[in-house]
Amino acid sequence: MIHQAILQIQCHGRGTYNITREVEQVIVASGIRTGLCHVFCHHTSASLTLCENADPAVRRDLEQFMARLVPDGDASYEHSMEGPDDMPAHIRSILTNMDLTLPVTAGHCARGTWQGIYLWEHRTAPHRRQITVTVQGE
Repeated sequence: MIHQAILQIQCHGRGTYNITREVEQVIVASGIRTGLCHVFCHHTSASLTLCENADPAVRRDLEQFMARLVPDGDASYEHSMEGPDDMPAHIRSILTNMDLTLPVTAGHCARGTWQGIYLWEHRTAPHRRQITVTVQGE
């Protein structure tokens, strides 16, 4: 059996957005008890991550690390069509993940105790992001 849903996530700018609850709702609605859940981000300047969900300092540290690794406005970037955060957002999404595949066990997402599913917005301006969640199994 296969079940698919599209999530629309409103981002207010750069940062991480916890979408664990929304993904879990799709899994429960699917009726699938055992299988896989695939989560896909339809954008080239946002990504997905499975990350620490207890201490928000972890996500702030990741953001600071990424800012040092891929700074906005670097003069060496040729692509800057949408501003100084444009090319860095593309690089950040390529360095991270645009999809995740997670196990479904007993009708729920089988995550670790401290794991949450996050949409990581790499642009500084607000965006509406589309995420497809596909659950397959039995």
